[in-house]
Amino acid sequence: MTRHDGWEPEATDLVRAYVITQGRALPDEGKLSLITLVTASPEHAQRPMRLSPEEQSLMDICSAGYLSVAEIAGHTRLPLGVVRILLASLAEGGYVLTRPPVARAPLADREILEEVLNGLRAKFG
Repeated sequence: MTRHDGWEPEATDLVRAYVITQGRALPDEGKLSLITLVTASPEHAQRPMRLSPEEQSLMDICSAGYLSVAEIAGHTRLPLGVVRILLASLAEGGYVLTRPPVARAPLADREILEEVLNGLRAKFG
């Protein structure tokens, strides 16, 4: 797989990612997007710690409070896809809590904007 800049991942990079994720697939974008907020579960300390070194590193990062998936990935040397897979696994195990991004308010209707514009023109025009 060649990227547009000519860089090709080495076989060891691909194998390492596969081993770290244990062959699991990426979670749905709607379930764990780049802006989903993640934090360590308050009960994570009572769970048996059978975590990989990479998962433990993510738990350490998530213990600081709510961070986005993108921020968490930025604190690691792991590819974003690997981080998303590991966080999804940690969420399923109850180690981390996720909070989806707040839905944006719908954009103003064109008719409302035209009424506002007409009102401003009437007042100042």
